[in-house]
Amino acid sequence: MAGTTRHITIQKHQKFPQLERCTKCCNRFHCPFCISSIFKPSRVDKVKLHLKRHCNKAVVHGDFIIHRCGLGCRASLHYHCMYCPTTILRRSDFKNHLQVCKHNPKSESATKALARTNTPVTSPTVIETPSVINTAESVPSMPYTPPNTSTDNTSLTITDTPSTSTAAGKSRVWPVIKKRCPSCNILINKNNLPKHMERKHADQSALDISETFQLTSQCIDETNGIYAVLKVVKGHGIPLHVQYQNLGENNRALCESNECQMNIDIAQRSGITSYQCMHISAASFCKSLVEHVSLEEDVITEMVRGKWFSEKKKKECLALQQLANSSYVPLSVHTTIGISSAKKFISVFEPNVSSYSRLGRVMVVYNTIIDSWLCPCTKLRRSCLHKYVAKWHLFQTQRELFRTEGSLDQPHSEEEDITDNHDVYPPKGLGLKYMVNYILKNKKIPAVLPEDMQVPSPHTDYPQNLCPNETVCQDCPGDVLLSDPMLITQNAKILTNWCIIKDVATYYKQCPQCGMFYRYQEWKDRLHNFNDHIILDIPLCLTLRNLLQVHTSVSRAVEFLQLMTGVEFPPPDTMLDAYLQFEALTDHEYKYSCPTCGDHPPVVLMGVHKQTASPLSANDIEKPPENFKGEVSLEEFWESLSKEMTCRGFVANGKHNPFAVPASYHFWAPWIGKNTCNSDTVLNTEFEKVHTSSEILKRTVTEDRLREELFKQKDEVIRSLCTECDVDSTGSRSDLLLRLCSELKSKQTCDKIYSKIWSSAGSCKTHQSKGTRKVTHLSI
Repeated sequence: MAGTTRHITIQKHQKFPQLERCTKCCNRFHCPFCISSIFKPSRVDKVKLHLKRHCNKAVVHGDFIIHRCGLGCRASLHYHCMYCPTTILRRSDFKNHLQVCKHNPKSESATKALARTNTPVTSPTVIETPSVINTAESVPSMPYTPPNTSTDNTSLTITDTPSTSTAAGKSRVWPVIKKRCPSCNILINKNNLPKHMERKHADQSALDISETFQLTSQCIDETNGIYAVLKVVKGHGIPLHVQYQNLGENNRALCESNECQMNIDIAQRSGITSYQCMHISAASFCKSLVEHVSLEEDVITEMVRGKWFSEKKKKECLALQQLANSSYVPLSVHTTIGISSAKKFISVFEPNVSSYSRLGRVMVVYNTIIDSWLCPCTKLRRSCLHKYVAKWHLFQTQRELFRTEGSLDQPHSEEEDITDNHDVYPPKGLGLKYMVNYILKNKKIPAVLPEDMQVPSPHTDYPQNLCPNETVCQDCPGDVLLSDPMLITQNAKILTNWCIIKDVATYYKQCPQCGMFYRYQEWKDRLHNFNDHIILDIPLCLTLRNLLQVHTSVSRAVEFLQLMTGVEFPPPDTMLDAYLQFEALTDHEYKYSCPTCGDHPPVVLMGVHKQTASPLSANDIEKPPENFKGEVSLEEFWESLSKEMTCRGFVANGKHNPFAVPASYHFWAPWIGKNTCNSDTVLNTEFEKVHTSSEILKRTVTEDRLREELFKQKDEVIRSLCTECDVDSTGSRSDLLLRLCSELKSKQTCDKIYSKIWSSAGSCKTHQSKGTRKVTHLSI
């Protein structure tokens, strides 16, 4: 390229040329790569900002930086090749073109031709000879004459794309060669024609069902003519049900496929009564019959004792079996026509005809590799009666699928009940309370941790299988062995200061006698299990604690972790719940003592944090009992809060938390160290500030004073006041205040506004975790 003149968008050893103020059309700065219609002349700082965007889209090729050209050479922004006169729109295509054109022996001559182009030509030029640019090699341009009309069904057409102009008046184009389809006579790209013929005009005779070629099928109900037929010829498809009866007067031919049934209906309305889809045709040649298995009640009773599912599900399965026997149809049939041996296909009886059971049966699929169940009547991660019947069938015929053999890597057939049906794990009601109390009592984290746990380390190896250490039940008398580890999920994550460890498996155990659940909760492994899906390492919990103590919110802490690690963390609310659970399980030691006043300061002031003020007003809080004297048990209140924080790892989004502590006057207490207070009972006198509506009305307040207080309220309070007082609530804050002030002359409106402002001022404050609470005092 030495001694030649390059295009202005091709820069060497610099990102863009030096900017100079325009002296021809204006007194501003122009973009050297764009015309004025694309980027208007502006100040130098805006031009530099615009050039940075050019740099983001530029292509670096050796010592050269090639920017996108907007000088009007083509209708769209494009790149100029430094070896030939070609211009290309896409960046990826331009990079490939440079690699090919760089090693082209004709690049030198193309470079010399490009050297004669001093400035880009913006005026349109006449295309003399269109040429085809091949990415493999340069083909000389040759004239093209449109073909005459012939009798050939496949015609050829070339459509020229916008050309690339040069100073010599010649241009290179990319012709679009199209051919006409011989079947449907549409014009289509030549390269797309083979795929079009394969998709739209494939030889249907090759797919015709005959005795020599047919879809695999099996008869599962010979009395009613129900067959299981593969849905597709190639690929892994789920078998579908087909009904084919050609004996006697009841001739029926039905297919579960919506497309096939639609074609059958159209054929019958057109008078073609003999039409059959490929699935029904396969059933007509079927010679395979599935051996029926009668499911035994003793087997399902054994499954109930083994906690595979509940007694209620057992009754439903037996009722469905009785209904199937009365209808003279098999309850469940295991068909073996599936292509994959890892999948088990069970056809289950369904008495109600619906969109997923047109023929009174549904196909349940069990994948033995990933241990998942699939039924068309419900979502992937939900259990249903058909899945329970299929489990009953496989438990009786192939019990080896349900054995773990002491290995954590073996499939567990009960996983569907754990992950899909939340009635088993996590527990609910009394079982959840027992589990939370056990964790708070036996899984406490010491206040002073070993030094190696307090320092984050990127080289720590964490286990991939998290299984509870308990082997015997801790509540039952004697040594009652727990069940084998049962899988909760294989997609748990361990969050650290450096990265996120994925694909971690978590397990739980259950006592067969009392039904107590045990999960992994071992702080000695430097891990804190929040909800069996999100696990925090101990150094990360300590990092969140330290950030909170320097007044950094959890949301900013999560943002900091994401920027540092480059991976996405859970939402800040989830991280906050996980951290609060860690603090609730930590056995804190509060040994506060003032160096001046000792353990008994004259005045104790609680730290006030306006950011944690509750939006509840005094009227929204439950009133205390009549015999309440203000005495609240400090230990009992904070123990209840600890149970609430711990239980958040077992309930979704805080719903149905049996340990929830609502805001109230008679059960709300601050935390005071044991060495400071005389007893666990403290006084809560906030309820004395509560006034009845009659007392509020008796209060006298001037209109000016009420107007001053009104101007101090927040926008949402003012807007709600307008709504309550039947005042227009649209407009700006000033408009709303003017409307309310004009309504203050009405006694009824004045009482409403005063009552609302007073109740908002009497709102209570929310609590904070004991790990981040501050208590200070003043000496008098």
